[in-house]
Amino acid sequence: MSPVHPLDEAATARAVIDGNGSLIRWSEGAHRLLGYAAEEVEGRPAVDLLAPAGDAPPLGSTGDRWNGVLALRHRDGRVLPVWLLAHRLEEGGDWLLLTPLDGRASRTVDDPLVRAALAQAPCAMAVYDERLRLYGINDSMSEVIGLPEDRIRGLRVSEIGDRRAGEQLEREMAAVLASGRGRDVETYARSGGEERAHHWLARIAPLTDTHGRVLGVCVAAHDFTEQYRARKRLQLVNEASVRIGTTLDVTRTAQELADVCVPALADFVSVDLLDPPENGGEYRVEPPTAPIMLRRAAHRSLREGIPVVEPGDIDVYPASSPQADSLIAGRPLVAPNAAGTLQEWLSWDGLRGKRVQEHGIHATMSVPVRARGRTLGVAVLSRFRRPEPFTADDVLLAEEVTARAAVCIDNARRFSRERQTALALQRSLLPQSLPRTAALEAASRYLPAARAGVGGDWFDVIPLSGMRVAMVVGDVIGNGIQASATMGRLRTAVRTLADIDLAPDELLTHLDDLVVRLSTEAGSEGTTGEVGATCVYAVYDPVSRRCTLASAGHPPPLVLPPGGPPRQIDVPPGPALGLGGLPFESVELDLPEGTVLALYTDGLLESRERDADTGLRLFCRALEESSPSLEGVAHAILQALLPAGGAPDDVALLLARTHGLASSDVATWDIPADPALVAPIRKQVADQLEVWDLTVATFTAELVVSELVTNAIRYGEPPIRLRLIHDAETLICEVSDSSHTAPHLRRAKTFDEGGRGLLLVAQLTQRWGSRHTPEGKTIWAELSLLGEE
Repeated sequence: MSPVHPLDEAATARAVIDGNGSLIRWSEGAHRLLGYAAEEVEGRPAVDLLAPAGDAPPLGSTGDRWNGVLALRHRDGRVLPVWLLAHRLEEGGDWLLLTPLDGRASRTVDDPLVRAALAQAPCAMAVYDERLRLYGINDSMSEVIGLPEDRIRGLRVSEIGDRRAGEQLEREMAAVLASGRGRDVETYARSGGEERAHHWLARIAPLTDTHGRVLGVCVAAHDFTEQYRARKRLQLVNEASVRIGTTLDVTRTAQELADVCVPALADFVSVDLLDPPENGGEYRVEPPTAPIMLRRAAHRSLREGIPVVEPGDIDVYPASSPQADSLIAGRPLVAPNAAGTLQEWLSWDGLRGKRVQEHGIHATMSVPVRARGRTLGVAVLSRFRRPEPFTADDVLLAEEVTARAAVCIDNARRFSRERQTALALQRSLLPQSLPRTAALEAASRYLPAARAGVGGDWFDVIPLSGMRVAMVVGDVIGNGIQASATMGRLRTAVRTLADIDLAPDELLTHLDDLVVRLSTEAGSEGTTGEVGATCVYAVYDPVSRRCTLASAGHPPPLVLPPGGPPRQIDVPPGPALGLGGLPFESVELDLPEGTVLALYTDGLLESRERDADTGLRLFCRALEESSPSLEGVAHAILQALLPAGGAPDDVALLLARTHGLASSDVATWDIPADPALVAPIRKQVADQLEVWDLTVATFTAELVVSELVTNAIRYGEPPIRLRLIHDAETLICEVSDSSHTAPHLRRAKTFDEGGRGLLLVAQLTQRWGSRHTPEGKTIWAELSLLGEE
């Protein structure tokens, strides 16, 4: 039934024959033609309607369309020669047979004018009446349709050619009839019994009489297949430039190549790549030799069950395979071609040949993936749904798209190689484990950016004298190996400056000078010279339970007091490192025992999906509601703040829970500047060690205290103070005075009467040193209690 004129079926005799040759549908027009009612013939073999000695139409071997004259038997016994047009309705299934019963339109127009217009038109033209039945065509349209005018006059568009395209065109023609306004329609259909479809531009115009009444429509058909394909090729190339290379990921880029080509260019596409050379080398310039080992990077298919190799799997391709042949030749190869068939090309692999037959793959094109003169892999394109073979234009298009993808794949590979190198360098420069101290317990996390280059984020925990601990988190501007190297230099500098016990603001000032020098050096080497970083440095004293912090343009840390809500520390932000000449300020605050301190880089809070305030609230909530374990807290924070696909920037997180030393573990004496009092002081030290049950360290401690107190009395300035601090592993002796003169270790000559004190201290202790204080200096020495019996 026509979607436009459902009551006009009697004008055409129509019958449908199934795959077994039985009549399954009989129209009223067929009843008019042969006299049989539908109930008399439906279900019967169609050959019963042929006249004696008549030949059946060869429908099984004529493609999708057939036409010819058959001798049919009328119900009253007459033999009628009837011209029939047959269309295949389904692949391997039903056929539609039809013939016009009225070769003259019911309403005519001025014949000479119409004939002149049709004959002299520069394109294929057809005229249809108000019932959308063919009235007349010119010779050009007859060539396009592949049928003579006198045979098809009176048929509709959907009855003459491609049924789906014809029904679409009929709807447009009906709209022109109703509105009286012309329109242009693009359609894709086969014509003239051709196997390959064409792209048509149909210009539909109304035909009116002198009174403006619409009598029919005129259709002018223009074959713009080449223009259409050129437009599609440009669209595909443009789409490839937009869709391929959106990330610096090799596998994702290969998948984008497959996605772009299906279904625009092929019905199945596989992308196989050579594994990168060992030790980060480059691919060879010369073509590879067979057999070739390739890893499946991606594939895309319009039908399931075609791929033999899954992504990530490796397969070996011998000579005579599509992959190996095109890689060795260094150019695209297409099958079938003059050299052989597709089956011969795939004879090396029985499973692939079986899949080709099962899915009806009839054309394959293998295109090398090459970039910068080196072969990276191969893309194989196959067709099974599209009936057309690959043309020379298809080959050029596949080369263009694959070449674009190859550059993106090579860029992604180079980025991955540099990223792995930078990541290895970064991880080697970061602490492999955090030191165990009596002042605090710590947990850390470092996560590189998911897609960007590895940055210069770092963290560190540095034990200081007097049981104190320094914590630092920093972020170098930029990414890549240069940022990782700069991070390593800054981390080393921080440790060196921390060893001389600089205050946080002083340490950042020295670190700022270093970054300025690094910028100057980088600029002299021909680079941009822009080296910068942010940093926060904190020192916690478990004796006083106070923490001193300073920041260089870094996000302020969070603090979670025991039983209290988390909050940001109000630390002066300070300038970023590398600006030079600007001051830094410290802030000091009390941290009760059990307080959690969180230092982090800005990558933890940055997100495109939320603002910084929302991220900060999520951070505080995760910090407050997570488990008592610091490792659990770190995991909860990252899970709450980072997206599933990974952070867009590097993330460094350092968590510390403070401990305090009991007052009973600290002993302090004020010492008059009298050398005669050294002996009583040694006795008091011995008594205190006996109270602490550390008598095994008494001898060494007395010697160290004697030397340090004697030096303070002899070379220092009052007031002088002695302090002993201990935990389960270490005993610390500290002597403070008001002099700012630092002690120097020297070797005394054989007959010198002095100069051996500090050398003796260095030999007897685990480590020793001095630090400047606002009141003067402090000389300290640490004795290890481990192994003391």
